[in-house]
Amino acid sequence: MKVKYDAPGMVGQRGRNDNGLLRKKRGNTEVATIEKSYNVDFNVRGDMHLSTLLKRNGVSFLKQLLKKT
Repeated sequence: MKVKYDAPGMVGQRGRNDNGLLRKKRGNTEVATIEKSYNVDFNVRGDMHLSTLLKRNGVSFLKQLLKKT
């Protein structure tokens, strides 16, 4: 399903803010959702929040985390 402001070439529904930058993925997103969307396995519980996983890996953004895996 495409949304009105879906960013071309991005996995999942990642729209852009009014200033044109990609919206940041919400920190309370469950890791299981990220793993399913990006076809990765972080070897953590699926109900862990993205913000917790980012802190554990010492990164600030989902893109940085995906590069580490």
